[in-house]
This record gives sequence, C-alpha cells and structure tokens, in this order.
Amino acid sequence: MNHALIMPILLPLLVGCSLLLIHRRGASLKRLLSVTATWLLVPLALWLAWQANAGELSVYRLGDWRPPFGIMLLLDRLSALMLLVTAVLAGFSVLYATRGDDERGPNFHALFQFQLAGINGAFLTGDLFNLFVFFEILLISSYALLLHGHGAKRVQAGIHYVVLNLLGSSLFLIGVSMLYGLTGTLNMADLAGRVSAADPADAPLLAAAGYLLLVVFALKGAILPLYFWLPRAYAAATAPVAALFAIMTKLGLYAIVRVFTLIFGSEAGVLSNMVLDWLWPLAMLTLIGGVLGALAARNLQVLLSYLVVVSVGTLLAGIALGSEAGLSAALYYLVHSTLVSGGLFLLADLIARQRGDMASELLSAPALKQPLMLGALFFAGAISIAGLPPFSGFIGKVMLLQAVPAGVDALLLWPVVLVGGLGMVIALSRAGSMVFWRPSEAVSVGRPADRVRLVASFGLLLGSVLLVVVAQPIQAYMQATAAQLFDLGPYMQIIRGGEA
Repeated sequence: MNHALIMPILLPLLVGCSLLLIHRRGASLKRLLSVTATWLLVPLALWLAWQANAGELSVYRLGDWRPPFGIMLLLDRLSALMLLVTAVLAGFSVLYATRGDDERGPNFHALFQFQLAGINGAFLTGDLFNLFVFFEILLISSYALLLHGHGAKRVQAGIHYVVLNLLGSSLFLIGVSMLYGLTGTLNMADLAGRVSAADPADAPLLAAAGYLLLVVFALKGAILPLYFWLPRAYAAATAPVAALFAIMTKLGLYAIVRVFTLIFGSEAGVLSNMVLDWLWPLAMLTLIGGVLGALAARNLQVLLSYLVVVSVGTLLAGIALGSEAGLSAALYYLVHSTLVSGGLFLLADLIARQRGDMASELLSAPALKQPLMLGALFFAGAISIAGLPPFSGFIGKVMLLQAVPAGVDALLLWPVVLVGGLGMVIALSRAGSMVFWRPSEAVSVGRPADRVRLVASFGLLLGSVLLVVVAQPIQAYMQATAAQLFDLGPYMQIIRGGEA
C-alpha cells in the first residue's frame, strides 16, 4: 500500500485515457469502466482516511526527490476527508449519468474521470505550482462537462465560466511567480518556513502575492463579489455535472484553509493571519447575497445554485473565526452541504422530467407523476439544507454558532445565520408549494422516475441522516482535523527532516 497515496490521481487519469481509446466502443463498456473506477475511489479514500486518522502526515515523493525540490503529495486528515467526500459524490453522480445523460455529447465519462483526477490532485498536492496544474486539469474538464449536451444556455454560461476562470488562472500564475521570486520555493511547507523568516522589506510583496491567491480562491469558491458566475453555470449544467460541481466551490475554500493556515498562518511573522479580517465581512456578505438570490430565483436549479452560495458563506464564516472550534464546525457543515446539494440537484432534474415544458421553472405545470415520493424527498432535502432539525444541517449550524465567542462577532453571525436560514425556508417553501401543490392540471404528462436515478439522488440525501447517526465520531474527526491544521510543527518537519 506504499503507493496508495497516488492512486486517487492515477486511477481516474488512466481510466480517462482508456475511455478515450475505446470511445468508438459500445456505451455499456464505457459506463461499466467509469462507474467501477469511480466507486473504487470510495474504499481507497476510506483506507486513506483511516491511515490519516492516526495523526501522522504521509508524504509521497514522485521520483523519490526529497522536498522541497520534487513533486510532493501530502496526506493529512483534511485531504483524506475531501477525497472521501469527492468519491461519494462522484459515485452517485456518475451512476445517475449512466441513465442517459452521458449520451448527450461525446466522451462524457473520460471528461468525468479527468475532472476527478484534477480534483483529487488538488486535494493531495503539497506544492503551489502543482495546485495550479491540477486546477487547470479540473477546469478544462469542467469547461467541456458544462457544455456537454449543447444548448444556447450552456454555451452562454460556459463562456462566462471560461473567461472568469482564465482570469483567475492568470492571477494565480502571477501570485505563484511572486512567491517563487521572493522565496525560491513553492513547496507549501517550505514556503511556511521562508515566509516566517522573510526580510521585513519583502513583507509587502509577499502580502500582495497572498492577496492575489485569495482573489483566485475566492473566485473558485464563489465568494462575493465573485460568485455571479455560479448560478447561471450550475443551472445550465446537466444534473450529474451540477451535482459533481457541488465540490468545486469547496475546493476554493479548501485552498484558502490550506494556504492561509500553513503559509500565512499563525507562524508567518508580520504576515500572521493576514486575511482573517477580510474573510469575516466576505462571509457575511456572501451569505446574505446567497439568501437574497434564492428568494428572487424563478427556477428550481437557480434556487439550488444560490443555496450553494449560502453554504459557501456559512463555511467561510467558520474559517474566518480562526479557531479550532470554528474550523471543525465548518468542516462538518462542508460534508453536509456538499452531499445534500448534490442530491438536490439530481432530485430537481427528476422533478423537471415530470413537469412537461415548464421543467424547472417555478410556474404552474401539470401534476407530477409521483408527487408523494418526490415531494417527501424534496421536503427532507429542503429542511436539511436550510439547517432545520433533525438533519445534519442543524447540527452544523449549532456547532458554528457555539464556536463564536461572545462579542461583536456573535452579534453579527447569529442574526445573519438565523435570518438567512429563515430566508432559505421561505424560498424552498415557495418552490415546493409551486411544484407540488399548485398544478395547472390534474393529469400528469411525465413518466415515473427511473429507479437508478432515484437511488442516486436518495443516496446523496441519505448522507444527511448518516451524518446525524454517526455525528459523535465525525465531530471528533473534524476536531482532530482542525487541531492538526493549526499545529504547524509536523508540516515544517517535512522540510527539516525530508519526510513526515
């Protein structure tokens, strides 16, 4: 198992290449290969999470070049958690896609695997330049997946998505180049040591590079005012693609946590915790903007897209607290919001398929073929994503509110979170009543939902229940993860000793 650490990258990369080679073969073979490879990532991620839970950092040196000179993969509790969440989300998404969505355009499964390779690589890399490389791999794949199925709306949304992310990539390269020019390294652990010992005269340039990276990660994470691309892009994508995209914003937040706790964290000297003062107002504004967008939405997929923005604001608030309690609450909420958002995107597509020409528009339409079953799933998903008991969203929000120390921060966060939750309930209630209670005619024009699609949607929504059932051990893991991230000693030892 010495090479298990590279397998989350290598497996989808090799399978994606194989799928391109057999693209003329039957759809059944490509589906079998893609689904099998994707679900193999789940036990692999579980193994890596078990390994990371021991508390020691695992390092994989490609070519056996010792850090900071070679390409380094790093496994800790945080990266293992993100790998597992991605694997589960991708498994159900690709299962949903096999029922016909993968045939709307060419090479869906190859692109899906390449995107997984990019996402997993971004979570595992211990080097800023390779973070950029993996970002580009997943972004190129996501461009094609967003356009998969054609259509004017997808093309229009895709253009905005591509242009903004190309701008982000350019800023990323500038920031990385500045850091390399000032420190002579891009290994994150090595950068942490060199930034903390940097000449005070270099501090303004180092800070400028850090703020450039913050802008890039804010764009990837859909943080206000850089989130306006997200609702249009997510609403235009096919259901399995939108579900997989639920992890994309979390990648931007992951990068913020990784870079600004390790490189510009508590040991960064004059640049210590340089972005925390910015994250707090950005979190509040993002949360408010997401709720207002959800209230104004006239399309179910657009509504769900704005709920993703709300989750970004909530997560950023936990990160902005700069404490172990705040970060552990954010991580718990991250798992909850990713799985439930993915499940709701799949469920919204099932609902749209039974509404005739109205599809996802929040207007009167013919009655659904299966209103009780779909309505029950929508109700459970809605109260979960809104943060109401007894589902995991409630636990995540309680953890976050308890993590806020008494004072001004509490006076700001409590009303925003609680009133924001009320706004989400209103938006979802309005959507649910329009879809399920106000049909324009009693006769249904749709067909019963495909069973595999139902299983995929239900499987992701079930994650909210499981997070409640096993809340205690999961909370313990999140607390250990946050504690590990704030303990920079073992990360620095990677450079001093050449190994973890």
